[in-house]
Amino acid sequence: MRRHGHRYQHLLKQSNGGVKGMFGKLAIAAVVLVICMVSLVSTLKSSSSSPSRSEINVDTLWENVPSGGWRASSAPRSDWPTPSKQNNGYLRVRCNGGLNQQRSAICNAVLAARIMNATLVLPELDANSFWHDDSGFQGIYDVEHFIRTLKYDVNIVERIPEISKNGKTRKLKAFKLEPPRDAPISWYTSKALEKMKEHGAIYLTPFSHRLAEEIDKPEYQRLRCRVNYHALRFKPHIMELSKSIVDRLRAQGHFMAIHLRFEMDMLAFAGCYDIFTPKEQEILKKYRKENFAEKKLIYEQRRAIGKCPLTPEEVGLILRAMGFNNTTRIYIASGELFGGERFMGPFQSMFPRLENHSTIDTTGELAKNTRGLVGSAVDYMVCLLADIFMPTYDGPSNFANNLMGHRLSYNFRTTIWPDRKALTPVFIARENGHTAGFEEAIRRVMLNTNFGGPHKRISPESFYTNSWPECFCQTPAQNPADGCPPKNISDILESQLLSSGVTDDGLVGSDVASVTDK
Repeated sequence: MRRHGHRYQHLLKQSNGGVKGMFGKLAIAAVVLVICMVSLVSTLKSSSSSPSRSEINVDTLWENVPSGGWRASSAPRSDWPTPSKQNNGYLRVRCNGGLNQQRSAICNAVLAARIMNATLVLPELDANSFWHDDSGFQGIYDVEHFIRTLKYDVNIVERIPEISKNGKTRKLKAFKLEPPRDAPISWYTSKALEKMKEHGAIYLTPFSHRLAEEIDKPEYQRLRCRVNYHALRFKPHIMELSKSIVDRLRAQGHFMAIHLRFEMDMLAFAGCYDIFTPKEQEILKKYRKENFAEKKLIYEQRRAIGKCPLTPEEVGLILRAMGFNNTTRIYIASGELFGGERFMGPFQSMFPRLENHSTIDTTGELAKNTRGLVGSAVDYMVCLLADIFMPTYDGPSNFANNLMGHRLSYNFRTTIWPDRKALTPVFIARENGHTAGFEEAIRRVMLNTNFGGPHKRISPESFYTNSWPECFCQTPAQNPADGCPPKNISDILESQLLSSGVTDDGLVGSDVASVTDK
């Protein structure tokens, strides 16, 4: 489906506002034109030292990205005392949002408990209005594995115990607190800890993005990775569903997974309306008004700076320009696509071997069991295990961001991460009839992107998207700080645990988890 470019004729129409309105629209068009021209010139300059024809070797993309001797390692590397039973109280949290926002919140909850020397009560998952799913932590994750894997880090209980006082038994009531967004460690060691000591337990709600991501303590960051990539394992039936889909996809060779974020909520959030019919635009505007803060968003400006999700057709054009052909098998992870077949048709015509968790199962059994958070969990696992993963919109997409980080940790599996801002002027030029050199321009942009190898984390990239170098080590290490932990780290931690008076027959090495621990 072709977008309508800058739509200069529309911008030049004089509205009821008269000359003033016309000049305002002309100014918008001029700003967008400058942004696109600067982006296009920058793209051409960045590739001026490359051969006249840029090539991408698709065969190498099906393999893991070269790591330079780096491997995932989230085990402690310095003094890391095991938790004591004598702590400051109990921590309850309510993780709001969708599955992957909740996943990040769980990581933060474990770290908060460690910071405050508290016992963590199994996190509560919000039965949010979008999924209408109240299965909770116990319905999604393997609780026993979660508690056992983190035994060297925090004490975890499934519920706050009852207490006896004056011959009466009652449940300990947690004091309710709302943490500030991206709260520093100092908030937890002062205000939160003060209330915990006063009441014996605190309840933090809501608990999404309530602990700063950038913390200058590598061991704290590694704890987050132990939670995210080892402790949070989906329940057996979810793992079995995921494995059955992956087995069927891989029965005929390699497959790619694409998170196609062309959905109503994200389009409304981004303010990308103009390619839709008037009726569809009204639906998006209504959704935005009901769910997001009021803000004036101008489509041409939003698109020019890369704030619009890629359309299905644009995804197809990128893949075709890179060298993928119509035999490529693609798994689509997404909710209901907005605009339906009108937008999906062009993509399907370029890449007919499209699947999702419903179409891959002819019996319908998978479709019956992949609703709500479970369906999102299955999509997550299939995307994690895919040979190639491509997010079409990272932005505030917790699903895509977490997966990119998880795949980095999972042996640097290839991720195709399109630079939407750099691609926009190329697409706009095509829409305005300038098709010569289109695929070459796409390739040049894509060659300047990262395919999932070790790279420096630069804001606004999230720690959950890129935990390098804190959660990795290098052999041989060029910097002593990047050296790998001792091979017997599990024995060392177990010895510390036993000496503290805590016993547990199940030994789980935090750094030797298999893919099922992810």
